[in-house]
Amino acid sequence: MKNEHIASTPKDVFLHLFNIVTFYLSVVGFIMLYIQYINAQFPDALNYYYTAIADTVRVSTSILFIAVPAYLYTSWLLAKDLTANPEKRELRLRKWLVYFTLFISAITIIIDLMIFVYNFLNGELTVQFFLKVLVVLLVAGAVFGYYMWDLKRKAAKSKIPKILTVVVSVVVITSIIMGFFIVGTPAQQRERRFDDQRIQDLQILQGQVIDYWQKKNVLPVGLINLEDNITGFIAPKDPGSKQTYEYIVNGPLAFELCATFSRSDINDKLNKGSPYYAYPISAYQQNWNHDVGRACFSRTIDPELYKLNLNDKGVPGLAPVR
Repeated sequence: MKNEHIASTPKDVFLHLFNIVTFYLSVVGFIMLYIQYINAQFPDALNYYYTAIADTVRVSTSILFIAVPAYLYTSWLLAKDLTANPEKRELRLRKWLVYFTLFISAITIIIDLMIFVYNFLNGELTVQFFLKVLVVLLVAGAVFGYYMWDLKRKAAKSKIPKILTVVVSVVVITSIIMGFFIVGTPAQQRERRFDDQRIQDLQILQGQVIDYWQKKNVLPVGLINLEDNITGFIAPKDPGSKQTYEYIVNGPLAFELCATFSRSDINDKLNKGSPYYAYPISAYQQNWNHDVGRACFSRTIDPELYKLNLNDKGVPGLAPVR
């Protein structure tokens, strides 16, 4: 029986397709992970979103946790089957998938180099961009080189796949552990999200207090006064302790909002500024910087900046529509 007439069994189809899909997922997850590590270590002041970085790290780590073991396991099953049945190296399905992978990796290398040259000519080369190009180039080059070798090798038995399995496992585990030092452990991420939510809640309360003063020319006595069954506004509570935030009136125009934070963001280079965008430097968000524990934010309303809504009779209320 000639090699080109070897038929694929349903088991062969399943293993080869499952193996190649988990391989693609692993490669994509690996590249995503290192691109986000580069974004975190070399932040771009014009385009920096900590929340997006942390979310993508979690997604790519989840992919690697599941896809890599699945890929390695199916690779072991395929290698075991090829050892027992060497003629299966000539399966059409296997060769199609190998050549398709070579095609994808080659195209990726070409596009990656084109992007590099374009940015070089445009004068926009940065350390961050160069490292991203390098990561994609190394991964795509490694994939292309391995499958070219696998396509040309004659011996069914080789120590290289076993060595590569160990190397890939070590690299993936190390890459995942690196994330704990760059973006924090899962527990630290949860604490940071709680603190982000607290800042958002305080910002909402601050806006409500100012709006209340604009309409009534007096600060609310307590947060309960802000609640409105018509608009449906209910004063938010601490997401962790479920306790009401502290609100202190210090004068006719002065008040404080207090909360207890799990972490300090004063020296946290990954979480400076807004909880929505987390720019490294934000002139509008620095007045929300806090240390760990109880922190209060003092505010004084400027009547010239936040003018009262006056009706036609000159008393506080809804201003007439012009």
